[in-house]
Amino acid sequence: MVRAGPDISHGLVGESPQICQIRRFIEKLSRSRAPVLLLGESGTGKEVVARAIHLSNPRGEFVPIDCGALVGPLVESELFGHTRGAFTGASEAKKGLIEVADGGTAFFDEIGDLPLDMQVKLLRLLQEHEYRQVGGLKQNKVDIRVIAATHHDLARDVTRANFRQDLYYRLNIVTVRLPPLRDRKDDIPLLIDHFLERFGKHYQLTPETREAMIEYDWPGNVRELQNAIERMVAMNTGPILNVADLPSALQNSRVAESPYAAAVAAGSEKAELPVVHAPPKKVNLFLPAIEKETILKALEETRGDRAKAAHMLGIGRTTLYRKLKEYKIED
Repeated sequence: MVRAGPDISHGLVGESPQICQIRRFIEKLSRSRAPVLLLGESGTGKEVVARAIHLSNPRGEFVPIDCGALVGPLVESELFGHTRGAFTGASEAKKGLIEVADGGTAFFDEIGDLPLDMQVKLLRLLQEHEYRQVGGLKQNKVDIRVIAATHHDLARDVTRANFRQDLYYRLNIVTVRLPPLRDRKDDIPLLIDHFLERFGKHYQLTPETREAMIEYDWPGNVRELQNAIERMVAMNTGPILNVADLPSALQNSRVAESPYAAAVAAGSEKAELPVVHAPPKKVNLFLPAIEKETILKALEETRGDRAKAAHMLGIGRTTLYRKLKEYKIED
């Protein structure tokens, strides 16, 4: 299968107007060291964009800092390091993440989760370009670019006193909003091919499977799509991936939007099960309430031939055997 080569810039996949605009932002930001604030839902690729900004004019290291993981009494030490003997157990001096990022980029992921006392120290770092180690007496100068990201509404958090207003204004110099995947569906085929190339070069999606993935809204965004492809490849010997191989969340979404499900939800007496016809035709139904009946119909149509029934249903024989056992079906 020949796949169209996606337009990738430092890992940024897509050709939609939104992605093209973000690429233009990245190009402009390569000429500046100003702080950048990345906003967007979880899974939209904020770290990918942060790395792209860093790589557009690479200097020093790119150091990710997970603010959600910075909890407890050693938060300040993790960020700024400590001197020997600074506290019980500090038998040796230790570099902090800020020192590691000196000369490069510090990426504060989920900045909205940073404790308030650390927000004060980060503000000083941004304003004065200096910090002090735990147990140290001198201020250490540092040259870093700060990129922060969050799925929170920081403006709302400021009004609720969950985020410092002065730090918000200091970070909000350049803001880039990343669109959810449901708002750039034209990029889904490119992303599918990108992740297939990464996780399973010899795997192919049926047209129905690809269409189902394009139609799905992907509430987990690009991360959910990536995980779906990785799981499908890991769980199947391939090379063809059918609708039946899709994650259950996507399957349930398809069924919930089907005419049959809509009729059932509306309490219609005219709701009828889809009919399985011969010659063999792939049918993909996934609601537990109708799955057993569909399997029985397929076995009836094929006179108990399990291989033909599996082909008709668009599933593997192993999956069919598991379903027969699950529903206690004997043919």
